[in-house]
Amino acid sequence: MLATARRERGTAPTRLQGDSTDWIKVAAGASLIAGGLLLLTGKRRAGMAAAATGTTLALLDQQDLLRTWWGQLPGYVDHIQNMIGQVQSTVEDFTAKRESLRQVLTKDEADVVTEAEAKAEAES
Repeated sequence: MLATARRERGTAPTRLQGDSTDWIKVAAGASLIAGGLLLLTGKRRAGMAAAATGTTLALLDQQDLLRTWWGQLPGYVDHIQNMIGQVQSTVEDFTAKRESLRQVLTKDEADVVTEAEAKAEAES
């Protein structure tokens, strides 16, 4: 007797009632493995297609998790933008300090050259 598929919360059914095998997970895993093997054997297009199919099936099976991640994504983007801003500020500070140090060293070198020229003139 075949069990009927039942939809829960608008997602695609992953198991038939009474069936202990989760065929979507099996198909996703098999597609990913086949894609990996095809990539290893040098068949890039076929491997990418199989891997994309496996990834799609895995994502269809994990819709709730995907929705959770999608909801959390803006927070991560904001956090990364803050970190990039801090790094940029640090680099700008470093650049300003480097420039001021270069000016001081250039001034000191010019003073040393001037002193050496003055000593040379005094000796002659």
